[in-house]
Amino acid sequence: MDQDFQIVAGLSHAAIRTRSMPDSVRFYTKVLGLREAFRMHREDGTLGTVYLFLAAGQYLELFAGGVRESLAGQDVIGICHLCLMTRDIQKSYAAVKRAGGPIDREIQRGKSRCWMFWTHDPDGTPIEIMEMPPESMQAQADRLLAADDREAGS
Repeated sequence: MDQDFQIVAGLSHAAIRTRSMPDSVRFYTKVLGLREAFRMHREDGTLGTVYLFLAAGQYLELFAGGVRESLAGQDVIGICHLCLMTRDIQKSYAAVKRAGGPIDREIQRGKSRCWMFWTHDPDGTPIEIMEMPPESMQAQADRLLAADDREAGS
């Protein structure tokens, strides 16, 4: 592996599939005090995903439960994948391939305008590798919410 390039730059998000999106959003915002960053809807217009802000570049991703299949092919309630942040999606993809890592999905642009590809660990845990360019919804939320945090701290 190329010692000059570090694939993982941090934890981007943990993804949780919910039984009830309203109940989960209420719990994480009202009970734990997280702030909603943005929502993404499915092609049919129904709510699919809610991102909750933890810190700049770090999120909790809630999926509406039981409707869509996981990468493993079954419905999952609870943790469904791990997302690791990278600064360069192309170099990370090449490094994982060079190291003999499995590629489950090729590089693609996500609904949030981030770049991603998928692999998995030896136990089958799906792992999303994601780059968040400035135009991504995550980077936009970072700029807004991290600025709020800086203002609150001053």
